[in-house]
Amino acid sequence: MNKDITVNYYRIEKAISYLTANFKSQPNLDEIAEKVNLSPFHFQRLFLDWVGLTPKKFVQYLTLDHLKSQIQQTQNVIEAADVAGLSSQSRVYDLFVNIEGVSPQQFKSSGIGLQIYYGYHATPFGMCFIAATERGICELHFIDEDQTRDEFLLFSQKWHFAELNHRPDITQSYVLRMFKPGNTNSEKLNLLVQGTDFQVKVWEALVNIPFGNVRSYQQISEQIGHPESVRAVASAARKNPVSFLIPCHRIICKNGAVGNFDHGKVRKQVMIAWEMGRNTVIDLAG
Repeated sequence: MNKDITVNYYRIEKAISYLTANFKSQPNLDEIAEKVNLSPFHFQRLFLDWVGLTPKKFVQYLTLDHLKSQIQQTQNVIEAADVAGLSSQSRVYDLFVNIEGVSPQQFKSSGIGLQIYYGYHATPFGMCFIAATERGICELHFIDEDQTRDEFLLFSQKWHFAELNHRPDITQSYVLRMFKPGNTNSEKLNLLVQGTDFQVKVWEALVNIPFGNVRSYQQISEQIGHPESVRAVASAARKNPVSFLIPCHRIICKNGAVGNFDHGKVRKQVMIAWEMGRNTVIDLAG
């Protein structure tokens, strides 16, 4: 993936930010294109290439009413997984993810000398930092380009007992698998994460939310058997060490608001709408 992908993402992000703030006034294509310093023709083409839908159709997936209706289609999360889980088409973009969770202390005692490879790569949602061991991906975050040094320092403090190697030639293969359209590779993508039993349980529940769908924090807390732990669920989602693959962007407030996101609220909005839009494109193609 080349750097143009990241540049285009920030154009899309800026457009989505403008659209969500001004949706009621129904801005036209010329107005939106002006905000990202592109001609209407080039902006429309960029947007269609990026998600396959027009900007007007795309932003409909970001409205409170639409997201709220997604949550309320059924109050039973297990039933929702069956209903939404759907047609085979809706899972075309899903990856087979397996989580191996260990406590920080467990891993510290057994992971001295562990080889970790890391790299920075362009993605449809901006630059990412990714790190992986032979046992699986252990970190994935979206960052701005001026955050690369800070991100590495935070990561090295967390994995101070391991041997860290800058090997983008290795980590690039993971990124390509994650964002390659139509990925149907049945080989599981393993994640190696440090967390408490509760956190891992929440992350496993997030992995089971189908591509292009959303759930509320309340639904997830009920699914894992802790209906009174909505705040704890939100905290666990926020501490998710492997963004996108553990899809904390698919968990939102029950009133349809997308809620907070460590990588920026607009980026979360874009991820949700990108997935919903691609589901629509797949369904139309099918």
